Amino acid sequence: MAKQLHIISTGKQSMNEFIQKVELIHPYIDFLHLRERKWTAKDYISVIEKLTELGVQKEKMIINDRIDIAAATGVGGVQLASHSIDASYVKKYYPQFRIGCSVHDVNEAVLRERAGAHFLLYGHIFATTSKPGVAPRGVGKLQQVVESVNIPVIAIGGIKHNNIKSIRRTGAKGVAVLSGVLLADNVKRAVKQFREALKEGEQ
Repeated sequence: MAKQLHIISTGKQSMNEFIQKVELIHPYIDFLHLRERKWTAKDYISVIEKLTELGVQKEKMIINDRIDIAAATGVGGVQLASHSIDASYVKKYYPQFRIGCSVHDVNEAVLRERAGAHFLLYGHIFATTSKPGVAPRGVGKLQQVVESVNIPVIAIGGIKHNNIKSIRRTGAKGVAVLSGVLLADNVKRAVKQFREALKEGEQ
């Protein structure tokens, strides 16, 4: 199975800049997560409409937490945090969605799978400036999570194209990247480097 590349919005770009960057990278990614705490519902809808006009498939788009926006726009899925509505409710009332859940340990992973999650985001794996002073969980714990569930686990946190090999060895089904692509000097070159790193070792 091909490894997945998830790109997550950074919260550090204007809507127009974000749209421009996504236009350049969307052919090379599997999923685009919109996670913007400062955006209003109208902002989300406007961005999704513009991205769709630029050829970004709605099936690739995943909205963080805001199930109402996902339902209104018909995107592919939602990403649920610990404070979000439980995955079981989303699965019951919105069976069309791909459901992702963010988890931080094996117990959470098992519970979210039982609740109906289709995939998990687990991290942070490596040190990252977005979580200063917080120790990374590392690839060993990532492998424990991978082995505890039967759904895809996506590694997040401090992911760089030159440390993906250690991620692949755990059996994780892909990686999620924020600033490593969207804040790169050359976003297209950056996304291609991640894509190539994920392809290495595939049959």
